[in-house]
Amino acid sequence: MNWRLRRFALPVLLAVFGLGVAQAQPAIQPTADITQPPAAAQPSPHFNADAATEAYLALIPPAARARSDAYFEGGYWLILWGFLYSSAISLLLLHLQWSARMRDLAVRLTRAKNLQTLFYWVQYLLLTTLLGFPLEYYENFVREHKYGLATQTFGPWMGDEAKSLLVGLILGGVAVVGLFAIVRRLTKTWWIWGSVATLAFMVVVVALGPVYIWPLFNKVTRLNDPKITAPILRMARANGIPTNDVYQIDASKQSTRMSANVSGFANTMRITLNDNLLRRGSPEEIQAVMGHEMGHYVMNHIPKSLIFLLIVIVVSFAYLRWGLAWCLSRWGARWQIHDIGDPAVLPLVSLLAGILMFVLTPVMNTETRTQEKEADMFGLSAARQPDGFAQAAIHLAEYRKMRPGPIEEYIFFDHPSGYDRIHSAMVWKGENLELFQKAPSQLPPPAQSSQPAQLAAH
Repeated sequence: MNWRLRRFALPVLLAVFGLGVAQAQPAIQPTADITQPPAAAQPSPHFNADAATEAYLALIPPAARARSDAYFEGGYWLILWGFLYSSAISLLLLHLQWSARMRDLAVRLTRAKNLQTLFYWVQYLLLTTLLGFPLEYYENFVREHKYGLATQTFGPWMGDEAKSLLVGLILGGVAVVGLFAIVRRLTKTWWIWGSVATLAFMVVVVALGPVYIWPLFNKVTRLNDPKITAPILRMARANGIPTNDVYQIDASKQSTRMSANVSGFANTMRITLNDNLLRRGSPEEIQAVMGHEMGHYVMNHIPKSLIFLLIVIVVSFAYLRWGLAWCLSRWGARWQIHDIGDPAVLPLVSLLAGILMFVLTPVMNTETRTQEKEADMFGLSAARQPDGFAQAAIHLAEYRKMRPGPIEEYIFFDHPSGYDRIHSAMVWKGENLELFQKAPSQLPPPAQSSQPAQLAAH
């Protein structure tokens, strides 16, 4: 096994470092001032949402549009190559019996079943990380620099990769040990209890992530600028979000992407903006983005997502129960896998799960895209900043395709397209023109209602 691994790993490492360190290319910025609504988007008796949308889209230079389209469409192929590459790694571990040899080593180290599973997991994750590194390096370092979306040099990027590996070793170790203990103890109903345990584990990770995991990669601090925080906190209180602070995260150390979120549960709930949004976004854009993010919280998207994921997890475990039994009956002896409670079965689990998730890509994207659309409509009604919302869509156009075809959007988009988001904002603006034709001192305060059904109807 060691000889085969060295023979395989040497050309892999040579290929990786032969790519060289990518040279960062600056992102192409809009040539116009996007903080000023174009003429066709100004409130008037003849306001037309379609014309206003096209006027905003015209602020994006053709070169920038072509570049973002190329980046996003290249991601379609990466979905395929990622699936094929990970499948090849799993088949390699099974066919060459590396998985069985890792299991044998774990058995020699200890007699405790749980520790055997843990020792196997450490070997498995380290080996698959090494074998998968070429694609990881290209996709998340070389390609991100090529399109001007990454800011890290190779050393800090590798540092974050090492941190991710450490988090995977710990959290993955807990999950794998727990699931295999369930499989060994409940041989007939393991797929049911495994589903429950998986969902419970995901809830814990979601709750702990903002407080304990994010700070490993970025510095999270309280934002103390009242010009930014006061409107956000007013909007949060108006919609029943229990928070008194707004946080910022130094995402610019890794990327040029702009983002924000309302995350966590109960005492770990946080409103967080990244510093790219604070630096590049106008006050109107920041409020529009935060209205969207608050929509996820108010409309209970996290609990709804967990319910959806529970269905997916149960279906996945039922599929694994059937798939593992069928595969092991045919090839289990050849791969030297004893039964489904054998840790050496993990590459087969990964292979079967990868096939299912690849097939379910449109379904998963549609569920997320639907929630994002709901949050868009909530954010428009809560923040009342349609032009800020259009500005945000233009900034996202640096790495998202603006006008996909309907089938393309259904399969590959986990958010509404940029065109859809700007058009929705302009439709909302057209239906509420009276808000923008009054003097600023006469404008009503942001919407006080927290009833998502009423807000989403706008």
